[in-house]
Amino acid sequence: MDLDGAVGPATADHVARGLKHAAEEDAQLVILRMDTPGGLDTSMRAIIKDILASPVPVATYVAPSGARAASAGTYILYASHIAAMAPGTNLGAATPVAMDVPGLGAPSKPGEEGKPAPRDAMTDKAMSDAAAYIRSLAQLRGRNAAWAEEAVRRSVSLSAREALEQKVIDHVAEDIPHLLRQVDGRKIRLASGSEVLLATADAGIVKFEADWRTRLLTAITSPGVALILMMIGVYGLFFEFYNPGFGVPGVVGAICLLLGLYALQQLPVNYAGLALIVLGIAFMVAEAFVPSFGILGLGGIVAFVFGAVILIDTEVPGFGIPIGLIVGIAIISAVTIAAIVGFALKARRRPVVSGEEQLVGSEGVVVNCDTGQCWATVHSELWKVQSAEPLAPGQKVRVTGRKDLTLTVSPATTKGE
Repeated sequence: MDLDGAVGPATADHVARGLKHAAEEDAQLVILRMDTPGGLDTSMRAIIKDILASPVPVATYVAPSGARAASAGTYILYASHIAAMAPGTNLGAATPVAMDVPGLGAPSKPGEEGKPAPRDAMTDKAMSDAAAYIRSLAQLRGRNAAWAEEAVRRSVSLSAREALEQKVIDHVAEDIPHLLRQVDGRKIRLASGSEVLLATADAGIVKFEADWRTRLLTAITSPGVALILMMIGVYGLFFEFYNPGFGVPGVVGAICLLLGLYALQQLPVNYAGLALIVLGIAFMVAEAFVPSFGILGLGGIVAFVFGAVILIDTEVPGFGIPIGLIVGIAIISAVTIAAIVGFALKARRRPVVSGEEQLVGSEGVVVNCDTGQCWATVHSELWKVQSAEPLAPGQKVRVTGRKDLTLTVSPATTKGE
């Protein structure tokens, strides 16, 4: 299995499904080929729990050359039954990145006599928890626990060759067949207490590809994609409510909104940021209904931008929302609001084209006058008309008022003209 990119909910789901599939197929070894800058703590711990409980031995292999197992990747490597790296790779920098603890993960500023500056109590608690976690994994697998703790507390890193020399990993392998030859004949003790003797020198290799479910989860749990889905969802529902019966905007909007909300449920969300985004969208939608001439819309854009900036409550690489995306959505929203306000102003200046107001000033032609009642056509409609002056068939008249279904008119031209 490949673990490529930031560790997130989709990665954890993929690993869990892969380990289950390996057990069902009676595989003798799972190789997790990894290249990651780190990821979410919850997803990392889910992967480690699955590895520790796996009935099939797991070998984590940092590859290809140039790959890395940083932060969460280091924990996963330590948790695996076999740890291996390709030449030209590195691991380490496992200091946990802040989610709820201000300052955690940031480099310490020098204190007195070159010592690191003191951290606050919450940071120390989180740091101690992370160090104890990786130390327990190192002790479980018989690896270098002292260096593991240094990787957490001081963000140190090692190359593949250095990791092998310091007993952080078990093997340095050029490729997967080379790794399989190195682990051939090795005994692995599983969580159940049973031992497995590997015979992998000539074993067949089956690649477990990510299915459509994993690829969909990977796509929508990107914070930027989740934000776009929410915006499409809200605007789709807005246009559907504004023009009922069209159907497509409502259907697409509802689907996108639900996908976006599901993605946010999987991510470390700052609820203040989410509330600002919802408030901003509400203001921008209200701009189309309330004659504020841009005030609500402008306030909505400002609230949306601030909310999007603080929406994802982590500094983990791969889980931030690009500023360019936020600015782009804000500009599109601003242009949309400007267009709506422009249409509203034009509509106010435009002459009335329907209703009673539209009739006043219109011209018509008298078609019949009988027993003191006259009828005239106005806008191709036959109306009963009355006038202070005598009227005759064929005479042009101009509407000056209306009462119920009777129009008050006056001659527009003299008869015969």
